[in-house]
Amino acid sequence: MSDTSGTVVAVSRNDAYTFTKPTRDEIVLVAGLGVEGDIHAGITVRHRGRVAADPTQPNLRQVHLIQAELFDEVAGKGFDVPAGGLGENVTTRGLDLLGLPRGTILRFGPEKQAAGSAVAGSAALESAVAGSAVAGGAVAGSAVAGGAVAGSAALESAVAGSAVAGGAVAGSAVAGGAVAGSAALESAVAGSAVAGGAVAGSAALESAVAGSAMAGSAAAGGVTAGSPGAVADHPVQGVLAAAGMARLDEAAARAVAAVAEALARDAEADRDPRPAVVVTGLRNPCAQINRYRAGLLKEMVAQDAGGALVRKAGVMGVVLRGGAIRAGDPVAVEFPPGPREPLERV
Repeated sequence: MSDTSGTVVAVSRNDAYTFTKPTRDEIVLVAGLGVEGDIHAGITVRHRGRVAADPTQPNLRQVHLIQAELFDEVAGKGFDVPAGGLGENVTTRGLDLLGLPRGTILRFGPEKQAAGSAVAGSAALESAVAGSAVAGGAVAGSAVAGGAVAGSAALESAVAGSAVAGGAVAGSAVAGGAVAGSAALESAVAGSAVAGGAVAGSAALESAVAGSAMAGSAAAGGVTAGSPGAVADHPVQGVLAAAGMARLDEAAARAVAAVAEALARDAEADRDPRPAVVVTGLRNPCAQINRYRAGLLKEMVAQDAGGALVRKAGVMGVVLRGGAIRAGDPVAVEFPPGPREPLERV
């Protein structure tokens, strides 16, 4: 398999919670949300186990991709698993998904001439981020007490010469960490006061961030509203804002930083209009796999030469650019700058 290109062999979605997803002629990616009409689309977590554990967590699993070679492998052991059988949205062939580094951007479809400022499914991406700051995974300039990123040392990735520093939505005051009692953190909170972990006067923040001003704030990802070429109105900022208000484990914090870096990098990509997903991490194989096909779960894990656990059930990502994906579409790979960091469970 290649680490630079592949092909889509099937696309799937479902609007109900079922383990498998039926294949479709096409699916439509929506920036910052996921697959249009899919049950797992959203700014905050949608997988039921994750919702039960902490509904305020950012949705780093908007799109699930699996390599068709896995199905070939298990077929040789007597397991019939069709495309969509493990609940993935995109089934690929020829691309080593598991070997991709965190923060890889996957672009779908034939390469097109960049068209002005048109960005399918998202607000305008103005230009490169320069001089804004990222240091730890959320929105620079906000006051944060009690920690948005629990247990994380520092998120090392630099976003185009900028910092990201620790917290939530700039211009809002956040104390005590996660937002309790909120069913979903579904918009960027511009200038709102958040204290004690609860969002004052709001039961749920359910709107996509496109078009919201993020006034005076540095939106997560080193993109500062008011700086030249800011992308603070990009829908992915909703995911980053949710991350800034949640308690993240270290792997999630690193994934959030990778999304922030990819957002800034995508703004510099000569306005490539193709649908795009940033890879955040690995799917963790779960017990539902055995309920789908008895004994299949053990085929979803392995050990590498050093004895480390290898999760084989595909990768997860966040939608950077919207648009339609169909079987037969090529998949192009863009690696993040700097050292290639291996994928972790998200």
